Amino acid sequence: MEQRTNNAGWPKAGELIQMAGTHPLEASDRAILNILYQHAHDSGRMTDPTAEWEIPLCEIRPSSHQGNERLYESLQRLRRVEVTLSYYAPGKGNQEPEERLLLTGLFDFFDVSARELEKRATLRFGLPKKLAPLLARSDRWGRIKAEVVCAMTSKYAIALYETIQLRAHLDRCVETFPIERFREQLGVPPGAYENGTNFMTKVITPALLEVNGLSDVGVKVELCRRHARAPISGVTVAWWKKQGDEFRATLQERGRSKLGRMARLKGKTEIVAPLLPPLATGAG
Repeated sequence: MEQRTNNAGWPKAGELIQMAGTHPLEASDRAILNILYQHAHDSGRMTDPTAEWEIPLCEIRPSSHQGNERLYESLQRLRRVEVTLSYYAPGKGNQEPEERLLLTGLFDFFDVSARELEKRATLRFGLPKKLAPLLARSDRWGRIKAEVVCAMTSKYAIALYETIQLRAHLDRCVETFPIERFREQLGVPPGAYENGTNFMTKVITPALLEVNGLSDVGVKVELCRRHARAPISGVTVAWWKKQGDEFRATLQERGRSKLGRMARLKGKTEIVAPLLPPLATGAG
């Protein structure tokens, strides 16, 4: 809990990254979640059960050109969602630590300025009292860059990026996940995209497009089947830290306008020819 935000990102506890039940959240909700938890973490007061925080609305509003309607919708989803966090509780006496599941909300309350366009409008919030002590005992952390998360439009891309960041400093760079665990990790709704083609088209491809195009890591994903016509049994993920031109291209894209970004990431941009021929030069 003494870690602070630095150039590598903000320290997010592994329990938050691997929690289940996040499928109702959209990409904008996940971005706001990261901003608020980073704000709380960097305050140094997350272990205080009575702590409350305040942040300007402008720091979490989806767009400076829009009102707060979308923001309120995100806050409502963040308050309603119920998640499950897996953790180990210290054993009593000589007993081994006990694996437990905490069923909880992500926030205790939201308190928003009534005048949404007021320059001093703020959001006040608190965390569930059972959640902060659990995070304080965490021994696994991933460094998450807010600018990367906020640049993404796919909730599956954000979840995949955080999954990789939690494993960024392991000795290995390949891991195979059982399919149900991988779906849960990415926040895929139960029963959705169970067909292999749909899963690849709607979940994996959009996630890879933005993670590879906007983050500091490169990722490859391979679906595992017992035979060609068998259902998906697992997902193998490989990752690497970008360097050189690959890293510079990512920084350049994050600095560019979001307008036309998906076309650029897909390599489908075109050079538009001038409508009129250039004017002739010289005396006439």
